[in-house]
Amino acid sequence: TKDKNIGYIADFLTTIGIDLKEVRIVPDEEDEIVAALNALRARYDYLLTTGGIGPTHDDITADSVAKAFGVGISHHPEAVKLIEARVGKGNLNEARLRMARIPHGASLVINDVSGAPGFRIENVVVMAGVPAIMQSMLDAAAKDFRTGRKMLSVSIPLDVKEGDIADPLRAAQALYDDVLMGSYPKYADGKFSVDVVMRGRDMARIEEARASFLSALETAGTKGA
Repeated sequence: TKDKNIGYIADFLTTIGIDLKEVRIVPDEEDEIVAALNALRARYDYLLTTGGIGPTHDDITADSVAKAFGVGISHHPEAVKLIEARVGKGNLNEARLRMARIPHGASLVINDVSGAPGFRIENVVVMAGVPAIMQSMLDAAAKDFRTGRKMLSVSIPLDVKEGDIADPLRAAQALYDDVLMGSYPKYADGKFSVDVVMRGRDMARIEEARASFLSALETAGTKGA
């Protein structure tokens, strides 16, 4: 099935000024999860995980996180209360209680959709895989993130082939290394075209880069803007 969480998280982080550096799909195998956790949490400011904290036997993310950090895991009293408040007193079974198992030392990440919480331990934020629940957890967790300036972007549609703009775009990128530039070719109605997207945190610099690129296109004799 198509993963809806990756795109949402990428867009969410962009709006609050955090760069998404890496996405990794990890199988439901404890050793693989532990290895990924230990590698990535040491490399990045934040590590966000989705999935694997549900009520079934193959939901092993919480146990894997506990193993990665070398801590125990048990039913968190507040997590039990949150789940009980949602399902009703007396309706807690072993499957539901499984969602209250939290690694020792972790803080809860509340969600307003299902009641069962995610958690954060150091720089690792563990969230549900169901998109609506994950989004609620991300809203809650992000309140404690160190954010930066919002990423801004400008799109330049051109009625030319991608190869026609490669050299001018390369030259513009060399001059403006603080502006990320990419080209995205399209083909429709028998015609080639390309969108050039420039991204950065300073709109003045983006506009300068745009002007430089378009000037280089004109000098090269390429038209289509």
